[in-house]
Amino acid sequence: MKTLRERKRRPSKPFAIMVTDIGEASQHCMVNPKEEEVLKSPQSPIVLLRWKEASSVPREVAPNLCYLGVMLPYTPLHHILLRDAGLPLVMTSGNLSEEPIARDNDEALERLAGIADYFLVHNRDIYSRYDDSVAIVEREQIQLVRRARSYAPFPITLPFSVRQVLGCGAEMKNTFCLTRDNYAFLSQHIGDMDNVETLDHFDSTISLYKRLFRIEPQIIAYDFHPEYLATKYAHDLGESGIKLVPVQHHHAHIVSCMIDNGPNAPVIGVALDGTGMGTDGHIWGGEFLLADFRSFTRAGQLQYLPLPGGDAAIKRPYRIAVGYIAKLLGEKALEGLPFMQQVTETEADIVKRQVEKGLNSPLTSSMGRLFDAMSALTGIRGKRVMKDKRQWNWKWPLTEARGKSYKVIRII
Repeated sequence: MKTLRERKRRPSKPFAIMVTDIGEASQHCMVNPKEEEVLKSPQSPIVLLRWKEASSVPREVAPNLCYLGVMLPYTPLHHILLRDAGLPLVMTSGNLSEEPIARDNDEALERLAGIADYFLVHNRDIYSRYDDSVAIVEREQIQLVRRARSYAPFPITLPFSVRQVLGCGAEMKNTFCLTRDNYAFLSQHIGDMDNVETLDHFDSTISLYKRLFRIEPQIIAYDFHPEYLATKYAHDLGESGIKLVPVQHHHAHIVSCMIDNGPNAPVIGVALDGTGMGTDGHIWGGEFLLADFRSFTRAGQLQYLPLPGGDAAIKRPYRIAVGYIAKLLGEKALEGLPFMQQVTETEADIVKRQVEKGLNSPLTSSMGRLFDAMSALTGIRGKRVMKDKRQWNWKWPLTEARGKSYKVIRII
């Protein structure tokens, strides 16, 4: 498991397992009738199930979690592999972490040479890249954590008719949306928009959806944040004369919940999030909004507090803890706190001065950042495990493939 995580550059994110049937799933997890129904459904998503202590599946599959992602075989090949293996199989997508999954044989052999020891290839072309969908059952209702294979691009029915619109989505866990009449065609999970490979996947999938559903957007909606790749993509399209409409990140979250649940507007929406550019230029994420489909009023928020160093604080949550305590209680309150042992005296002084003078310390009302601060303060984690990403690389990683010896099993 350690080797797979190193090769995938996925240090702690959970994997899923595939088992032969519900009986085997029940050996490892609690499975209620609704969860069984979802597992056996034609969509066959990964379902998050309560993990049994007696399970033989190593805890390294999903570190520090009490839920395990479980799926049943949904192709004949899966049944053959499980029959021959005779035990649960750890499943993961064919990509480096947060990159698009490989689509054809040649691409897989090139991009995944540093990950896989064996390749099972075939002559059935894959038209579009789809991850497995991920679901959880809450109060007898299925909630999709990741809407992808078998669920997208099945449309969502809107309670009103709209023009043809492209919603570009945000930076993390991106999906886009195209609308026409009273239908919203939400894309599969695209991924984090922080490399050119994902941007290319984003662009090609938009083109595919436009052809499939005969949509030519008249309006393009985009996130307020000016540095998101999806926002820059929207502005590039806007140069052709298409109308651009900015959307506040957390208002979008609340409207999506309104579409899912169908309440009468306006609603009181609570958005607890990591990052979203606010209308005042600060970073929001702990918001109480009085909202309808068109607009919102910010009725409440978490107190603005500093992020010393900006992105550096997100990568090193102990900086957030230092900044919050210094701002709220004063610098003396930091003395003797156990988590300060991981902060050098020089860095602590820099953080304190940044907070005092407001230098490179953007203000945030984010609940996610508050959780980060508490994680550092309580000794759970003071630094994030950051993935080693190859940003802005226009070519697939052929370097690792050259000279590598691997075996190919071909299916015709």
